[in-house]
Amino acid sequence: MKKLFLVLFCTIALKGISQQRLTLTDAINQALKNSYDIQLAQNSLDISVINNSAGVAGGLPTVTAGANDNETITSINQKFPDPARDTKRSNVGSNNLTANITGSILLYNGLRVQATRERLDQLEKQNQQLLASQVQNTIAAVMAKYFDVVRQQYFLQALDRTIEVSKQKLSILEVRKEVGVANNADIFQAQLDLNANLQAKQTQFLAIDLAKTDLLNLIFLKPADQPITIKDTIIIDKSLRLDSVRAQLSENPLVVAQQQQIHINELLQKEAKAASYPTLRATTGFNLSSQSSAAGFILLNQSYGPFIGLNLQIPIYNGSIVKKQQQVAGINTRSAKTIYDNLLLDYETGAVKTYQAYTNTLEQLKTERENFKLSQQLLDLITQKFELGNATIIDVKQAQQSFENTSYRLINLSYTAKLAEIELKRLSSKLSF
Repeated sequence: MKKLFLVLFCTIALKGISQQRLTLTDAINQALKNSYDIQLAQNSLDISVINNSAGVAGGLPTVTAGANDNETITSINQKFPDPARDTKRSNVGSNNLTANITGSILLYNGLRVQATRERLDQLEKQNQQLLASQVQNTIAAVMAKYFDVVRQQYFLQALDRTIEVSKQKLSILEVRKEVGVANNADIFQAQLDLNANLQAKQTQFLAIDLAKTDLLNLIFLKPADQPITIKDTIIIDKSLRLDSVRAQLSENPLVVAQQQQIHINELLQKEAKAASYPTLRATTGFNLSSQSSAAGFILLNQSYGPFIGLNLQIPIYNGSIVKKQQQVAGINTRSAKTIYDNLLLDYETGAVKTYQAYTNTLEQLKTERENFKLSQQLLDLITQKFELGNATIIDVKQAQQSFENTSYRLINLSYTAKLAEIELKRLSSKLSF
């Protein structure tokens, strides 16, 4: 008889339907490819990459062009010392055309451009960390659900073993009845036990199907279109150490992102403070002006040429808005530091609690594996004794229940240890597949 945890594949297949083999790597790749949360995080990163430029920060020159052309009809009544020059006309057409191209560059504004550019760079890096955090969370969720399917399939294997014993027990009783050494009561009870086992198997089929459906939903596949089969086992990494996990908590992408948020808020403080400094701009360009009239003092007036200049703006008073903005920015920075400290504390606490569960479960697994071997041996022994007539039907049923209970405990402990391993690796940003 094969050992429960040495079987490397599941025994379940959807009848009459061709199924697709799904590995853990396939499931994770599918989730990473189609995850909506990852797509949104990637979109935020793309936006921050686009915004991370000197132009958005206000450090590049700006060039504008403009033109204005007005055509008017007026009535003119002009009198001069010389009456011969007097003009009086109606519906006189006139045109006023102006055009310019202007270039402007910021020379100084209290280093606000530098602070803004650094803030945009930090935002890009922060979004990279948030994307990495979402990737780690997605991998952890897929692994947890994938191994839940494996766990449910292990339960089915335990049920198959007890069903095998129940069938053997019923067969022995039927043979004994033929020779007159068994009664109907024992046969009826054996049949009831077998029916109960078969019913439990059908229930377990449902549990497996539900777990697979949840997994398919998690990796964005339609359950109806993607019948799958999973052949895998639960292997636990026993090399994790608490000191190593705690030392790597600072590398967690979400922790790094919150640390960057502190720096971003500090840069916002600098930007707010820069608004209290003078702003100096240099401008240059080319102007064109043309005025024409069908009658009047001036029939044509044109001017054009380049220009250059400096523009200085000195803030004197604006209702203390800049000061209040600096105060708000300072409060936001303190809040970001508080959030960072709280997040790090939560991660520290989570790591310690998860590690405690991890080590405790590993210790329980040592005992439970021994119990599982003993329950297998007991079931085999009682079955043999029953076949020889040295054990009762009740003895067999109790051995079956002991085997089932031990199998379930062993499977659940293995799954619990695996979940703890996944969480510890996620917290330390070491989750891989």
